Amino acid sequence: MLILRTFPVIRRVSIRKDATAPRPFDSSPRVGQGLLLRISPHGLAPGALPRSWLIKASMIGLVVWLSLVSVRLDAQTLKSQAHSEWDKLVDAARKEGKVTASIPASAEMRKQLEETFKKRFGIEVEVFTARGSAAVRRMADEFKAGVRHFDLHIGGSSSAVSGMLNEGILESIEPWLVLPEVKDPRQWWGGHMWVDNAKKFIYAFQAYLTESIWYNTELAKPGELRSYDDFLNPKWKGKIGFLDPRSPGAGDSHWSFMWDVKGEAYLKKFVAQELLLGRDQRVLAESLAKGRVAVMMGLTYYSFAPFIKAGLPIKSLPALKEGTYGTAGSGNLAIIKNPAHPNATKVFVNWVLSREGQEIVSKALGQATRRLDVDTKWLREGGVIAAKDQISVQEFLKIENQSEEKLDKVREPALKVAQALLN
Repeated sequence: MLILRTFPVIRRVSIRKDATAPRPFDSSPRVGQGLLLRISPHGLAPGALPRSWLIKASMIGLVVWLSLVSVRLDAQTLKSQAHSEWDKLVDAARKEGKVTASIPASAEMRKQLEETFKKRFGIEVEVFTARGSAAVRRMADEFKAGVRHFDLHIGGSSSAVSGMLNEGILESIEPWLVLPEVKDPRQWWGGHMWVDNAKKFIYAFQAYLTESIWYNTELAKPGELRSYDDFLNPKWKGKIGFLDPRSPGAGDSHWSFMWDVKGEAYLKKFVAQELLLGRDQRVLAESLAKGRVAVMMGLTYYSFAPFIKAGLPIKSLPALKEGTYGTAGSGNLAIIKNPAHPNATKVFVNWVLSREGQEIVSKALGQATRRLDVDTKWLREGGVIAAKDQISVQEFLKIENQSEEKLDKVREPALKVAQALLN
């Protein structure tokens, strides 16, 4: 008796996400890999499959194999087309020569963006650094005057909403996202998150819990300040600094949280402590580092970074018993309508939202990206806890105070109280 194996061209295949072509399993006999037929000199053994069935099965196997080859070729074609389109975009951006971006007042972020983007794409980044409210005011004024100088803005949400969104000078962002790793919401903790109610114009690429109270280790001890009530102690009179909450930024975000959890009556007592108010973040950070005040509220890591690197005695205060708020900090992106350098803008936006770009921005600002492929646990040392490392998306949305909705419900009424008490 002769033993033959049928379907010599049909093999089980495994399609894997990381495969570039269908791969066969190992060649050991398995159920379904082939059929053993007993063929005697007198024909098929009793119970064996008829020849017509074998021919049909072989044809089906051939069709399946051809379809797998087609899928492979289609995937390669799409990948090639995507690369081709991106290369064309980069070439067009190089012809424009530069992209003009407004960013937070971080010398490290400016340095890294200018050097890395130029090295990666051969395109200049013209950077404008200023406090968010000042930058936004300039961009809005120039836009109304018909001047197209700025392409995009990265900064806090409050100034972006009041100075740009409400002025109608922003582009819808999603059409500008082209790289798969940027467009895919699965790459981001919480998917795509937005500041504006329309979920179109201001993209929040960061999310974290902030410890935005810093202290001079030679003048205060963490155990002395465990609740907001402790700041009312006469010991701290004239020793508390605060980033002016009457201007959009981290100062008004922190003030709004205090208003929300402690109320207006508390803030009246707090103001009586003779606060050191200011709008220049570097001057305020230096005031703490050099001991002019013992505590500073409303500033974040990047304002203190130069002094920390210099070894001056400043640290972030652990979260108080009243808790803290969620924010995107300076990690909000907006594109100016009809930007002067559209192709360079598109390349920059996709790069800064890529893994490499987010690693750079996160390290420079000391703030936490929402990208799931970027490590953020190291930020805890600087008093920043990435939302993706600590809480659920639902919990974050409950305690954040930077969206357009929260700006209307919390920040606006808190601002009125600040103006009444501090003017």
